[in-house]
Amino acid sequence: MPSSHHDSPFESIPSPPMAASAFKAQKGRYSLAEGTPLAQSEITLPYRRSAPSAASLYASTLSPPGSRSSSPIGRPASRIASGSIFGGHGNNALALVDGAGDSPGDPLNIILKAFVPNVAVYASEDTNLLLREKGFEHGLWEILRPFGDRVAGKVIIRDSNGLSRTYEDYSVHFVRYGEGIEHPEPMNSNLKSSVQAEKTGGASEKNSGSERNRRRGGNDADVEAVVERHLSYAEESFGISPQLMDPKQGLDTETPSPYYSLYLRRLLSGLPLVPYETFAHPVACVIAISSRNPSPIETLRRLYNDTSAGEKRLPSWVDSEYLRYYVLVHDEEKDDITKSMSLFEQMKRNLGLHCHLLRIRGTQSAATDDDSIPLPTSEWMSAAEELANLRKHDSQEDFEDPTRYIYESDATAIRTFIREMVTQSIVPTMERHVSVWNDQVASKRKGVTGRIMGLTRRWGFGNTSKSSSGGPGSGTNYDMLGFYQQDSPEAIMRKLADYSFMLRDFKLAYSTYDILRNDFHGDKAWKYHAATNEMAAISLLIMPQSISSKTRTEATDTLFEAAFYSYLTRCTAPYGAIRCLTLGLELLRLRGGSGIDEAAKWGTRLLESRIAGPIGDALIKERLAVCYASKKGMGTHAWGSRRRKSAMWSILSAETWLVQAKYIQAQRCLNEARKMYGDLPNDQGQGIDHFAEASAFMLEIGRQLNHHLESNDQRDDSSDDEASEPVDEESEVMNERGRRISTLGLPGATAATLEAAPLRSQTTDEDDDVDSGKPNDDFG
Repeated sequence: MPSSHHDSPFESIPSPPMAASAFKAQKGRYSLAEGTPLAQSEITLPYRRSAPSAASLYASTLSPPGSRSSSPIGRPASRIASGSIFGGHGNNALALVDGAGDSPGDPLNIILKAFVPNVAVYASEDTNLLLREKGFEHGLWEILRPFGDRVAGKVIIRDSNGLSRTYEDYSVHFVRYGEGIEHPEPMNSNLKSSVQAEKTGGASEKNSGSERNRRRGGNDADVEAVVERHLSYAEESFGISPQLMDPKQGLDTETPSPYYSLYLRRLLSGLPLVPYETFAHPVACVIAISSRNPSPIETLRRLYNDTSAGEKRLPSWVDSEYLRYYVLVHDEEKDDITKSMSLFEQMKRNLGLHCHLLRIRGTQSAATDDDSIPLPTSEWMSAAEELANLRKHDSQEDFEDPTRYIYESDATAIRTFIREMVTQSIVPTMERHVSVWNDQVASKRKGVTGRIMGLTRRWGFGNTSKSSSGGPGSGTNYDMLGFYQQDSPEAIMRKLADYSFMLRDFKLAYSTYDILRNDFHGDKAWKYHAATNEMAAISLLIMPQSISSKTRTEATDTLFEAAFYSYLTRCTAPYGAIRCLTLGLELLRLRGGSGIDEAAKWGTRLLESRIAGPIGDALIKERLAVCYASKKGMGTHAWGSRRRKSAMWSILSAETWLVQAKYIQAQRCLNEARKMYGDLPNDQGQGIDHFAEASAFMLEIGRQLNHHLESNDQRDDSSDDEASEPVDEESEVMNERGRRISTLGLPGATAATLEAAPLRSQTTDEDDDVDSGKPNDDFG
C-alpha cells in the first residue's frame, strides 16, 4: 500500500477487532459512556508497514469488521426472516433474494454469485499476443474476468411461467477454455487403470496441463491455507492500543467477518468441471481473434472445430452444443477501423448475430496516464490461484506490485461488450434451453404418469437398447465409467435444474432436483445423488415458500442428511460435505425462527465430523455464536433467545483462535462472550458468575491472551527500536502505537475516558495487577 509519507513507519487504516473490552461490569450490563458520539465508534489503528507492497494481495480482508460502525444507520437492514421465535408461519413467504446484492460480503450474496453462468474464453494466438503487449500475461481471459463479477445495468430474466424479474447484481464467470477438468471415478475397479492411462496421455492432458489443473478449485486444504495467510498478515500488520479499545466491539450478527466471507468465497470459487453438476460447464464460449490476424475467417472456423470435434474438445459428458460468441478485438492505435468494420460485417454474415467488435487501445496503460484506472481484482479466483500468487510474493526479493492498469475507454468497451453478450445472447439462449428441456424431457417425469414411468424404467421394463448397455443393472443410463452421457435424460434434467438455478428460477430448479435424486439413488450414482440433494435443499431454502416450518424442516433434514452421508461415506468427498453443510447453515439461519436451531444443529454436525481444518473449525464456531445470537426473544426477559449458547460458542471459538496464535480473532470472540453474558439477567442466576468452572475457563483464556500479546509487543517494540535508530523521528509517532495488550479485567475504563488518554503511556500499580492475570472486574 504505497504512501506519500515515507519517513513514517505508520499510516492509519480502519481498525481490526479490539481486544477484550475495557469496561467495568456494572449491574450485569456493559454500555458505552454517555455522550460518546456514534460517529466515533469507527476508529482507525496505526498500520505497521512491514511489507506495504503486499497490502494489495490482502485487500479483501484489510478492513476487518472492527472498522465498521456500530451505528444501525451504517449497517444494512437485517434480512433474517421475522416471525415467531418458535418458527411460525410468518417467514415462509419471504424472498431472500431481494436485496442480496446490497452487501457483497453477505453469505446469500456469495451463494447467488457463486452459481452463475460460466463463459469459457478461447482466443487465437495473435489476440493473446495483443493483450500481452498491454501487460496482461494470460491474454484476453485476464482482462475480461474482473468485469464479469457484476454485469453493468439491469438484467431481465423470464422464469418458466413467463414472468419477468429484473436484477441489478447479475454476474458471469469467465474461465479459460479446458481448465479444471476433473474426471469421474469408474464404478468397476478394473477400469480405473485404463482410465488413468487416458488421463495422463490423452487429450485431457493437452487441454488442461499442469498450470491449469493447479488453478482449479474444490480443494478445502487450499482454502484453509489462503485464509490462514490473510489472518497471519493481519496479526503481523495491525498494532492494537488500549487507548483505542471499543467496549462494544465483538461479533457482528448482520455482516460476517471478512475472513469468513473470504473462506466462503474461496470455498465456492473455481468450481471444477465435473460430470455430476453442470455449474462449471460452459454456457457459452468466447471465440476471439484480433484485427492483426491475416486469415480471420479461417482462424474462427479452426477455433470452432477445436471446441467441437478437435483434440481440445471437452469430455463426452459435457454438452458440446453451448453458445459460441465470436469477438473481433480491434487495436485502435495500430489498425484500420474501416477494415475491421468490413471484417465484422463479414463475420455476422457467415457466423450469425452472436458477434461483437471490441475496440481497445493496444499500448500498455500506466498509473501516470490521465485516463488510466486500476484493473479490478476478480473476487472469484480459485484458492489455488490466490495461494500461488501469495507464494510468488514470498519468493521475490523485490516485490512487484501486482496492480494492473487499464484505460478507462477500454474498461467502458469491455463493460458494454459483457452486457450485450449477457442480455442479448446468453440469457435468451438459457431461457430457450430451459423451455425446451422442460417441455420435452422434464414434463414426462412429472405427475402420476411420470412417476409410474420412472418406476418401470428403474425395474427394467421398457428399456431401450441404449440404456441397457450403460449401467450396473438393467434400466439405467449410468455408464460404467462413472457418468451419464450428455444426451441422456438424466444429464439433460440436471442441466435444466442448474440452468434454472442460475436464472434464479428456484421453484423449477427444486422440482427438477427432487425428481432426479430418486433416479440417482436407484442407479447408485452417489456423487450425482449427493450433489442433487445438496442443491435441492439450497433451492428450497432460497425460494419464496408457502409451507409450514415443520414441513420445511422435515424436507431439508432429509436432503442434507442424504447429501452429507453420500459425500462423506459413499464418495469420500470432504469438500462437498463441507460446502453442503456450510451453505445450509447460512440459509437456515436467514430463515429465522426454528430455522436458527436447525442451522446450529447442522453446524454442530459439521464440527463433530472433524473434516474441516483448524481455520474452518474456528470460523464455524464463530458462525454458530452468531447464529444463536441472531435468535430474538420475546418480552423483557427475551424468552426463547439463545444468548447463553451464543456466548458459549464465542468462548470456544476464542479458545480455538488462541491455540492457532490468531489473537485478534480471539479478542473479538472473547469480547462477544463478555457482552452476551453481561446482557443476561444476573439476578436470576443466568450470569456466568454463578458457574465457577466456566468463569475460571474464560478468565484463563483472557490471561493467556494477555501473556501472548505482551510477549509479541515486547518483540515488536525491540525490532521497531532497532529499525528506527538511524532515523531521527518524533517520539509522538512511536507512542501513537502504544502497547498491544488485552484489557480483559481493566477496571473502570470506558470509551469516554479513552479520549482524554495521555499521549505517552503511564504505568500504575493497578496495571501491573491486571497484567498478572488477577481477576478484578466482578467477572469470576
